[in-house]
Amino acid sequence: MSLRGLTDAEARERLARHGRNEPRTRSRTRPLRAWLRHFGDPLVLLLIAASLASALLGDGASAAVIVLTLLGSVTLDFVQEHRAGRAAERLRASVALRARVLRDDRWRQLPAAEIVPDDLVQLTAGDLVPADGCIVEARDLFVREALLTGEPYPVEKRPDEDAFAGSSVLSGSATLRVRVTGPSTRLGGIAETLRRERPPTAFERGTRRFGQSIVRMTSVLVLTVVAVHAFTGRPMEQTLLFAVALAVGLTPELLPMVVSVTLARGALRLAAARVIVKRLSAIQDLGSMDILCTDKTGTLTEASIRLDRHVDAAGRDSPRVLELAVLNSRFESGLQSPLDEAILAHGEVDPAGWRKIDEVPFGFERRRVSVLLERDGERLVVAKGAPEDLLPLCTACEDGTARRPMDAAAHAAMLALFEDLGRDGYRVLAIASRHVASDHGRAVVEDEAGLVLAGFAAFFDPPRAGAREALARLRSSRVEVKVLTGDNEWVTRHVCAEVGLPVTRWLTGAQVDRLDDQALATQARDVQAFCRVTPQQKHRIVGALRRRGHVVGFLGDGINDAPALHEADVGISVDSAVDVAREAADLILLDRGLGVLHDGVLEGRRTFANVMKYIMMATSSNFGNMVSMAAASLFLPFLPMLPSQVLLNNLLYDASEVPIPRDAVDAADTARPQDWDAGAIRRFMLTMGPVSSLFDLLTFGVLLALFSADAALFQTGWFIESVATQVLVIFVIRTRAAPWRSRPDLWLAATSSTAVMIAVALPFTPLGPRLGFVAPPPGLMLAIGALVAAYLCAAEAAKRAFYRTGPHA
Repeated sequence: MSLRGLTDAEARERLARHGRNEPRTRSRTRPLRAWLRHFGDPLVLLLIAASLASALLGDGASAAVIVLTLLGSVTLDFVQEHRAGRAAERLRASVALRARVLRDDRWRQLPAAEIVPDDLVQLTAGDLVPADGCIVEARDLFVREALLTGEPYPVEKRPDEDAFAGSSVLSGSATLRVRVTGPSTRLGGIAETLRRERPPTAFERGTRRFGQSIVRMTSVLVLTVVAVHAFTGRPMEQTLLFAVALAVGLTPELLPMVVSVTLARGALRLAAARVIVKRLSAIQDLGSMDILCTDKTGTLTEASIRLDRHVDAAGRDSPRVLELAVLNSRFESGLQSPLDEAILAHGEVDPAGWRKIDEVPFGFERRRVSVLLERDGERLVVAKGAPEDLLPLCTACEDGTARRPMDAAAHAAMLALFEDLGRDGYRVLAIASRHVASDHGRAVVEDEAGLVLAGFAAFFDPPRAGAREALARLRSSRVEVKVLTGDNEWVTRHVCAEVGLPVTRWLTGAQVDRLDDQALATQARDVQAFCRVTPQQKHRIVGALRRRGHVVGFLGDGINDAPALHEADVGISVDSAVDVAREAADLILLDRGLGVLHDGVLEGRRTFANVMKYIMMATSSNFGNMVSMAAASLFLPFLPMLPSQVLLNNLLYDASEVPIPRDAVDAADTARPQDWDAGAIRRFMLTMGPVSSLFDLLTFGVLLALFSADAALFQTGWFIESVATQVLVIFVIRTRAAPWRSRPDLWLAATSSTAVMIAVALPFTPLGPRLGFVAPPPGLMLAIGALVAAYLCAAEAAKRAFYRTGPHA
């Protein structure tokens, strides 16, 4: 089969014919259609019906206000949804899967979405297979097809065999000729039949439950009002319009917009800090995170690994150990690790004369790699791997030029040497070899027996600059860091001590395997480091911590990190990670290290705090005012507010709260993990709501007893008081501190002040009478001002009592 690739012209023609190499998605909705789609919401349809009824009944003012409310709310939600979607697309595109493709006789890095049938694609360890195709050339290629088959064990692929999109390359290299792309792949077919959204996060479930509880309370209140009005003989048309307006006033319709705005703004701020957000809701998960699991290399250390020592069984420097290490690293065909790069960079051994016959690729379960080499008729198996796994396979060891059996004493001495190097902070590989027959033509796992231990290669990876400070900041923010690493416990403890992360308890992979899920969940909470763990064990550890109720983040960049990244509440990787890790992650760090991650944690908490501000508003003065309005309509001979006035009240209130996502957040709100607490929200509502209702009743008394208000004056006076209390209480609720000690966002202050000024001025304008308002006397305006000031003072006192006596919301 020819290895000629496509030309750019041929690729463009195939791309036009076959489409992009990505699962079939819904075609992008045109802006006008997306805007119109918002009018299919049941509440919006109800308001449309209400506006039509108002117009038919001759109440043009009510119809106009309803239409204005609808257009404003729908347009605001559409604009923010569109902007957030575009921003998320740009961020996702910046970390899109890429592949090495032969075009115009040159190998080029291209977006995987641009791959077309008959393209030639290079594959190496760590890559995701980008499309279905046939292997043209392969060297020790092992792939994992668990995504397609559910089978976790690696599968070897040889020339003329098929490889499928979604498989991950574990070792070796290959050239793939693409046959089908996009929805035509086996993975694309699965996506067509199993197109499921990611399960909702805890925050999304919390907002949904909150919305459902508000709807239930609204339904009970509205149905009660309608029933009583019907029983007392009130006009049904006006009753229905008032009931609809009351439902709108009770419903926190801005909640989805506030959530999407805050998440989108958080994503953009994180992008400026060189953190790319692939899943917007992951920002809130990051704010809720109380445990961060991370690998050691590249996070706590610099990942600038150098080969520092190469010693024989007696602990003396040995050129033989270096020679065997170089031969193994030079001829292995899989993904070269930083340890391999450090060995080859040592540059003191010339592998000329040796040629490779075969290889047993690296396996995460075996934790070693072996190559079969030949020189001058001599064939040699050279193995390199974790000492814990390689030492039991050795029957002898070399001490300088002497060789002695690996008896119990020698084995204990080798373990002691290995542990001493680990205590000094070295990461250690065992190096061994074995001569085989000159006709031995294929390397198999069974060749990794009867080996002769040459000695150890010791590597040093200095602690990362700033890691100690970053860990201290995470601890101060109540985020516990746990290390999950393939290294042994001595190296891990040494590095952790260097960066100020004390390890008092640790578990090894072997100990993890002896624990069932319940026992692991019990012990994992108090363990700071998990050493010598496999990918599947990392997955189990993360799952165990989640079952204990923790919100768990996982930071990793290797093939072996992908299962844990997927299992975590928030998966975090780096832009230099292998494809598998980047694909599984929710956040991509463009700069390694924990410092920028701490910034992301604070951003998540700011996001949560600003969403909670709106929710607290909806459950305090807003809800209290609407309940008061419903109660007043039961005993007053007229409606406390006309339907159009209720809707205008709601419009001014909603407009004033639009800048909440921009608002600053107090340090107290970012000092600890934030998670949804429905009980605290209910307690806040029961604390603040009655205060709002009490001042509403005082307003009713003032209007009726002191000013003998008729329907128009009552509606005017209470409209002004209602808007003022609902809007201005945000300055009390937005901070746990005294309002004058926490400066609000200028836009929030401006919109809130403007909304109150409009409410005060409206009755004095020509539009006032058309909306049912009359100009209130100066005495009433002074009384309303005094009531509003008293209400804000009482709300501040109630807020302080809530935070002083109950759990924090």
